[in-house]
Amino acid sequence: MTIFSIDEVRKTFTNGEIKEEILKGINLSLEEGEVTALVGASGSGKSTLLTIAAGLQSASNGQVVFEGNNMTSMKSEQVRKIRASQFGFVFQFAHLVPFLTVEEQLLLMLDVSESKLKKREQKKEIDKILKLVEMDHRKNAYPASLSGGEKQRVAIARAIIHQPKVLFADEPTASLDSKRSKDVMRLIRELTKTLNITTLMVTHDEEMLSYADHIIKMSDGMVLQNEA
Repeated sequence: MTIFSIDEVRKTFTNGEIKEEILKGINLSLEEGEVTALVGASGSGKSTLLTIAAGLQSASNGQVVFEGNNMTSMKSEQVRKIRASQFGFVFQFAHLVPFLTVEEQLLLMLDVSESKLKKREQKKEIDKILKLVEMDHRKNAYPASLSGGEKQRVAIARAIIHQPKVLFADEPTASLDSKRSKDVMRLIRELTKTLNITTLMVTHDEEMLSYADHIIKMSDGMVLQNEA
């Protein structure tokens, strides 16, 4: 089922009298339980498209529709609430809070997302998610004692602890070596299927494309190829 659609999205930046069109009428749809990968050279517009889809910046023209609701016509507070409760984010670096344990990182995310779970239920959910990402044995550890791969697993757990419907991943393996990159991508794919999440991922690494259900190749702000 289509949960997310991007219709004729354009993005123009103005620098003095110069206007540069970064996105040139992008159309795509995202399905539940599937990983869609945006791939292209630096400057192709893939990260700009992801941030617009996630409501982190606005489009110059076009629509971003989530569960039948046009986010581009919503007030900023409405978009913020959707972003906090329905979206999860994983970036190139884990960006963990250095003075919080693994468990506390996830508790903080539940607080930010305004989770309605009671404290006891939150603990159970955290244990469940940490087990899924194979980090339950490290829940009392601080970021400084974690490897790069472990930090990214915690970042993934933090991104899904509030049960979002969409996961946005911007170069999630760029800071990892080949083995850890494959481990992280395998995990993202497994969680997408197990939890029926819709995942939109930006990557420049074509080795990671084997983990995607759909591949969208971009160049100069346009879709060159849309492959299933």
